[in-house]
This record gives sequence, structure tokens and C-alpha cells, in this order.
Amino acid sequence: MEGADMAITLRFSPADLMRCRFAISPVLETIEAIRLTTPEDAPGYHQGFLHAMRDRLDALDLRPVTLLQPRRGYSPDFLSPPPTTARPRFEEELARIEATPLDRVAAEIARSLRATRGAARTAVGRRLLADPADALRLLTGVIRDVWDQVIRPVWPNVRALLDADVVHQSRRLAEGGLDRLFAELHPQLRWHDGVLTRDRGDHEDRRLAGEGLLLIPSAFKFDQVLVILDEPWQPTVIYPARGLGTLWQSTRTQELAAAGRLLGRSRATLLAGLTEPVSTTVLAHRHALAAGTVSQHLTVLREAGLVVGERHGHEIRYRRTALGTALLSGTLPAAGT
Repeated sequence: MEGADMAITLRFSPADLMRCRFAISPVLETIEAIRLTTPEDAPGYHQGFLHAMRDRLDALDLRPVTLLQPRRGYSPDFLSPPPTTARPRFEEELARIEATPLDRVAAEIARSLRATRGAARTAVGRRLLADPADALRLLTGVIRDVWDQVIRPVWPNVRALLDADVVHQSRRLAEGGLDRLFAELHPQLRWHDGVLTRDRGDHEDRRLAGEGLLLIPSAFKFDQVLVILDEPWQPTVIYPARGLGTLWQSTRTQELAAAGRLLGRSRATLLAGLTEPVSTTVLAHRHALAAGTVSQHLTVLREAGLVVGERHGHEIRYRRTALGTALLSGTLPAAGT
């Protein structure tokens, strides 16, 4: 699977307009959660969750999977098969991975390891290359362990978020067709006159020609939209689920309590969510709020010196100031000191 950094243009025919569907994938969420444990990936909104699960994660050897997840480059397609139903069970998806032909396992592992200098020469890399049957058992074992010990305990909350996104987007689709759906599906996507575009990196242009589009909301793929055009996938857009900034609120009650009393819960939540500079539209998507509401809250936070806006190209991205961080952490100096 690759293409996360490409500028993709998808051109819809009338037949494609009738073949758009939603699905969620427990295995995909597990794989993306594993990716967030690597130093190259910032955990963002999931930092508190990963910290809470640190002992469980540290007890697992995740290297067989993380070695096949280069920040830029190819990750094996067989590790995340496209969902064939709207809500597949984890065991169903894992069984499809376990049934992957061994020649394909070997070829895709070798291709992925070539994307990272020296990966094939590590002990784990050599083991993955030596025996595809053993590699398949090793990889599926890691995925199962992470699911059982880390993801399954919180899956009801994650599943509720993903289901809520699908319900929301499906309602928009029913009310106004693809024009309404893509208008606010995610800020990284643009829709005009039957063409869906995600601007980033190199250029690729694809006429769907009746293939339709699979749309998969994700909680753990939170920082970018991924477009997949490689077989055996139906053309697919994986996008950050709406409202993911609210996913772990129950685990951050203590962190937000004092700031919430001072600022109000919504502003405190927005402030806590500014783990990296983002625009108003991204914040609105992450917190399931109207862009105008977010803009009003950011104005108050900016006037208080808790956030600052900086121009990036055609948009303003907001970041938390040192004062804002101190407020959240409870390290503000006492009055008069």
C-alpha cells in the first residue's frame, strides 16, 4: 500500500456515483495503532491512550510489523485486505490475511523492506525474508496480540466513533448526494464537477470507470487522508473520522478539569487538542463542531495568549503557546510570584 503522499485526482462517471460505499476495518485500525508506536509518527490525540497502554505495548515485540511500515514507501497490501462487507469482524479479516499465498507474502515483504535502508539486514528483516510461512505466522501473531491486549478493550468506543461518522456521512449523502458528502468529508479533500482531489506531492489522475469508491473512516489514521488505487482494492479513500478529538475525553478528565473551569470545556478541549499546528477546518472536523464555533473559541484563546495563528500557504494554522501548555499542565506560576 502506498500513495499517501501523492496528489490524487479521481474522476467519477455516472456509474461511479452509484457505487460509493462505507466500511470500517478492525485490522486496519490495529495496524495504524501499531504505526503510532514508532518514533517517526506523532501520536497526536492518541498520546494519552498510548501512555495508558504503555506496559502492554512494551511487553510485545512490534518490530515485525513496524519494520514493514516505512514513513514513506510501500507497506504490504496483504496485511490490510480491503473490507468486503461494511462491518467485518476482526477474526474474518485476520483469516483473510492468514490465507495469503506465500509467494505474495514473500514478494511484498521484500518490496517493503527495500523502502528502508538496512531493514533487510536486521535480525527481524532476515527472519521475515527467510521463510514466508514463518513470516506470516509472526506478523499475524503480532496483529492478534495487539488487537487482544490493546485495541479490543477500547473497541466499543472506537467502533462507536466510526459508526457515528458513517451515520453522519451517509445522512449527508442521502440529503445532497456526493456534492454534499464531499463538501465536508475532510479538509484535505476537494470536490468539484465530478472530480475528487487530494492535493499532496506528485500527480496521479484516475478515471474510475464504474469502479466506484470505498470510504473508510479511521480513528488511528488521524493525520492524513490515504488514497489507495492498487489492486485488489476497489479505489479507496481512508480518512480521519469526524469527532476523533472527543474519543479519549473520558481519560483526560483530570487534565482538562482545571482548564475547563477557567476556559469552559469546549475551549479547554480544543486547546488540549492542539498537539501540532492545524487549521480551523481541521479542528472543526476533529471535534465535530461548526467551523464558525471553532473560530470563535480560537479568537478567545488567541486573545488570552494561549494560542497563536501562523500562515501556511493559503490557510492559518493555530498552535498552542507555552502559556497554553502551562495552563493545561498546571504549571502556571501562582499570582504574585
